[in-house]
Amino acid sequence: MAADHKEELIEKLKKYAEDDVIFTEHARKQARFRGINLEEVKKNILKPNRLAYAEKQEARRHGEEKYDCYFGYSKTQAHRYILVLGEKVIIPTVIKINRRWQKEAEKHVKF
Repeated sequence: MAADHKEELIEKLKKYAEDDVIFTEHARKQARFRGINLEEVKKNILKPNRLAYAEKQEARRHGEEKYDCYFGYSKTQAHRYILVLGEKVIIPTVIKINRRWQKEAEKHVKF
């Protein structure tokens, strides 16, 4: 079972400013297709009040950290982002979840 790295990630996100949040072209396309507001995503990252769960993953580059994150809005509404932290916060993936998303997070952590 993977550990929840929510608190660790919240502390790390505090050091980033709005200009440090970078969306890949893939994330921008996904957001348009899925009706996700990129300003809302940026707000969630800079003020992670809605962060419900964060799983650390293996990063591709030395000096970077990668997280799979769930930002909850309700029992059936959530956003899932992949974040790569280094000098900037790079967002390669954004997904809108419109179903009981907690089950997915519960597979990885005890609440």
